[in-house]
Amino acid sequence: MALTRSCFKFQGLRECHFSEFLRYPTVCVSQLTGHPLSPFFTTAKRSTLSSAIISKAKRLNAKYEQFLEKNFPRFYVIYSTFFRGFRLLYLDFKEVSGIKHKMADQGLKYYQLPYREMEKLRQFRRDVIKVIPVVLLSLPPFANYMVFILMYFFPRQLLIRHFWTHEQQQEFMEIYHSMRARVYPNAVRNLTKAVSRVPDRRLKSQLLQLCSKVQEGIHPKISQLHVVAKLFSRHPLEMRYIDARQTKILSQVMFLTPHVPTFVARHRLQGHIMEIHHLDQALNVLGVHNLSDDELRSACYVRGLNSVHLNATQCEEWLTKWVQLSKKLEDSEASLLLHSMVLLSTNYHNSRKIKP
Repeated sequence: MALTRSCFKFQGLRECHFSEFLRYPTVCVSQLTGHPLSPFFTTAKRSTLSSAIISKAKRLNAKYEQFLEKNFPRFYVIYSTFFRGFRLLYLDFKEVSGIKHKMADQGLKYYQLPYREMEKLRQFRRDVIKVIPVVLLSLPPFANYMVFILMYFFPRQLLIRHFWTHEQQQEFMEIYHSMRARVYPNAVRNLTKAVSRVPDRRLKSQLLQLCSKVQEGIHPKISQLHVVAKLFSRHPLEMRYIDARQTKILSQVMFLTPHVPTFVARHRLQGHIMEIHHLDQALNVLGVHNLSDDELRSACYVRGLNSVHLNATQCEEWLTKWVQLSKKLEDSEASLLLHSMVLLSTNYHNSRKIKP
């Protein structure tokens, strides 16, 4: 495309038409680069020619982008964001491929990887799942034009984070969190109903008191959750026994579709929360303080907290407490970790004076 555009626009090539370019590529390339070509040029000359073409194409592309930025600023934002997204997605693909090769060569499981590699695999898988329908829609002839229009008008629904501007990322994260936060009160209410069937009177009373405080707007302490952890490894709070209604609610908390059979939803919830549990173990080794500001906000958001307007200190404080809870839980107590996405996030903003 860059060479074709060069034939039409670059000075000295105004007479070079596309048909001539296809028929006599040597002529156009020599005019473009200023290096005459012989039928039998050496590998060194071929390399020099390639470098010259690439350099020229980059300069032309830079001029084209300057033209768009000056004359069509709104379109330029979309254009630059779109191509930046493809570059980021390609870099992610290369990184994930390297991690997969490492796992195969060393015989590693997912939960044996360092934190950042585990998080990269988790996020890339979710991105690919979302982008696959868009790719399939664009396969028929000329369908890509319609897909581009749909992507322009429905970026949140059809695109992934790579193709969002910074403002869109903030806006869409707020929207997604508001969707899951709407079911938080129902999750606490259903948990309270399930606790009424717990046979252990002492732990039952403590958990009911904890749920009552959350409903009153009080942020719970990690120690309170540790005390009742055993209840979540047995009936009726263990993952296998969560009722259908609560399963659908928790699926929305995890950004999973609730429109699947209950046993499928339970299996998916188990897999996703165990993934977060393994991430917590790796994060405990790495240290929360070693995460960047963006990594802190992302980690908090994945675990149920709206971190869009939190500063790094507040995110680190909340995430540190979360890891303190998670690292002491057994795999059989994963249901508590799942419910903690609601219990530890519902009133956190009320317990702190939030500074944007």
